[in-house]
Amino acid sequence: MVENGVEQPLLQGGGPPNNAGHAKPPPGARPPRRFRRCRTAPSTDAAQESPPRSQQEPSLQRGTTQLAPPKELLRGARPSFRLVGVLLLAYLLAGTVAFYLAMDHMSGDRTGSRVVDALYFSVVTMTTVGYGDLVPSSDAAKLLACAFAFAGVALVGTFLSKAADYLVEKQEALLFRALHARNRKALRVVEANKVRYKLYTAAALLAAALASGTAFMVEVEGMRPVDAFYCVCATVTTLGYGDQSFSSVAGRAFATAWITTSTVVVALFFLYAAELGAERRQRALARWVLRRRTTCTDLEAADMDGDHRVGAADFVLYKLKELGKISQEEIAEFLEEFDELDADNSGTLSPHDLIVAQPG
Repeated sequence: MVENGVEQPLLQGGGPPNNAGHAKPPPGARPPRRFRRCRTAPSTDAAQESPPRSQQEPSLQRGTTQLAPPKELLRGARPSFRLVGVLLLAYLLAGTVAFYLAMDHMSGDRTGSRVVDALYFSVVTMTTVGYGDLVPSSDAAKLLACAFAFAGVALVGTFLSKAADYLVEKQEALLFRALHARNRKALRVVEANKVRYKLYTAAALLAAALASGTAFMVEVEGMRPVDAFYCVCATVTTLGYGDQSFSSVAGRAFATAWITTSTVVVALFFLYAAELGAERRQRALARWVLRRRTTCTDLEAADMDGDHRVGAADFVLYKLKELGKISQEEIAEFLEEFDELDADNSGTLSPHDLIVAQPG
């Protein structure tokens, strides 16, 4: 093959020559940079946790890449999700204890269970529903409610993000595991429509939350179906008018779990709806970039190394810049890193370059 203007013999197996086979460039001159295709970029975790080369499978030694199972991909998100779950439980526990002790400074409709009322008020405050059926009446209770209101809003926002990531990615992992061995084309379709499937899942969960809440309020709270549905909708959207609410011990015990879950589901539904709209706009931009006619000005802008020729990698980078996927500053940083690793200034990287540039 020809490289840097000098014909180089190919090694056995068709690979490029090693570092010793490169032609030495003139002193102080750098040959034109050539972009080469790579099979994949291994993850940082996989590189850190991989066994020594002698212990790897023969297929890995030959350079092939094995996909990490979905369980490994989800491992990084779990600790943060567990932490948010612990914070949520700590908030509810602290709120229940605090409002249990301050229940004598609360006015409104109480049930026969002081603990249930305290937990119910904590959940209603955290989710910003605020029915108004149970409210603080003293200055100390009002200041306590203010503190828990701000803490609850921050916690719910964090919980929404982590719960959404964990639950949706868990569902996708199960689906991918089922499809991967059977139909790769279907797998690509699922990946391309991932946001849409998230929206469908959130819509199904929202319908289940509305149905279960309405049925419970009809059966347990004795409301008319219209009043029950009205109360459910006012709750999940965190309006909390207060003319209809949970009043029994069983109802408030159910509300502590149902209100938290349903408000999270509603937030996810509108989040994915907005994300789907943004994705459609991005796809429309991509279609415009792909279909528009390429001009000489485009070729000049895509000429990364100034040799008046545009290779495939140059062209792809230019299109990615048009789509806003990568910026010129990011490309410059990558090229600076390449220059630092290219110890012999040959315009290519070899294992010897990495050993010299990154000793130890």
